[in-house]
Amino acid sequence: MPTIRLTCAQALVRFLAAQRTIVDGAEVPIFAGAWAIFGHGNVAAMGEALHGIGDALPTWRGHNEQGMALAAIAYAKAMRRRRMMAVTSSIGPGATNMVTAAAVAHVNRLPVLFLPGDVFAGRRPDPVLQQVEDFEDATVSANDCFRPVSRFYDRIARPEQILTALPRAMAVLTDPAQCGPVTLALCQDTQAEAFDYPESFFAPRTWRIRRPPPDAAELAEAVALLRAAKAPLIIAGGGVHYADAAATLARFAEEHGIPVSETQAGKSALRHDHPMNLGAVGVSGTSAANAAAERADLILAVGTRLGDFATGSWALYRNPNRRVVALNVQGFDAGKRLAAPLVADADLGLQALSTALATHRAPAEWLAACQAGSRSLTLGGKMWRR
Repeated sequence: MPTIRLTCAQALVRFLAAQRTIVDGAEVPIFAGAWAIFGHGNVAAMGEALHGIGDALPTWRGHNEQGMALAAIAYAKAMRRRRMMAVTSSIGPGATNMVTAAAVAHVNRLPVLFLPGDVFAGRRPDPVLQQVEDFEDATVSANDCFRPVSRFYDRIARPEQILTALPRAMAVLTDPAQCGPVTLALCQDTQAEAFDYPESFFAPRTWRIRRPPPDAAELAEAVALLRAAKAPLIIAGGGVHYADAAATLARFAEEHGIPVSETQAGKSALRHDHPMNLGAVGVSGTSAANAAAERADLILAVGTRLGDFATGSWALYRNPNRRVVALNVQGFDAGKRLAAPLVADADLGLQALSTALATHRAPAEWLAACQAGSRSLTLGGKMWRR
């Protein structure tokens, strides 16, 4: 097997530069670049490697670790999780400054690759500047803070460990259900260690987003609940965007006469002036959407984790007969609040629901009442008309 001798850091950035994805029918690099603030723990090896790879993996310099990590998260959201960025920092405060950003990515199911510097694997310099000296556990480092806010975490203490760690990281970053932040803590000396890597490790690979269809039994239950509902309401979340389901959602709402409200992540799932759009729901919602939520007897939650802002900590949904159908690619989110789960890609799930519902429409008087409320809302003491 042909090999190439590289440092661990050089191999890591070469692997990242070789990963591809499909956006709007075109194949492009999945990593748009790496945000970086260099210091002890990542300058000698990661800095050299990023400089050497050049425009194949552009380096964007940050001035604050949390800020550059949040910028990487915003990029992933704007790209609908199709593309992402890596973020590297020094050990100590540089790394821990990114933990809040990692939590943001974790909560919002957004992909970002964190590459913080770490302690010396060989422990010859011990302690090093800003090393956490735990009295009872010698394996603890500042980067252990990332563990609870990472979908996948690994500490790279040997250069060959990236042969398994990087493919696993990519699988998590591109999985629609597991998607979220990945942390690979890079020991300082390991980054600079050379290893004979297989050339095949750096072959370009194209990652495609999995689109699972709904289970037949779950689909049947969801359809029965929708047919029985007298006052159904859709809550559209960020998953509508990530599944490219906005057009499908609009057709579904129009064909079946079900009004739509939006979470913060689901903003613009429907055009703001679409007749089925009641606006934002929850703590920061419109009076029309919140009035509909209070009366709704069925909530069809599409691609939303049903957080406290969108639900008013569940005080908003007051109909005692209210049921929830949760269409979500992540089973954890689909099972919240004793919902009838419909675990599937949002686009395929809505298509399947629409086909099964055929010509069924929600009661016309319910839609008319919701739309009347959406045309005349009192916001900030002023009357606003759509």
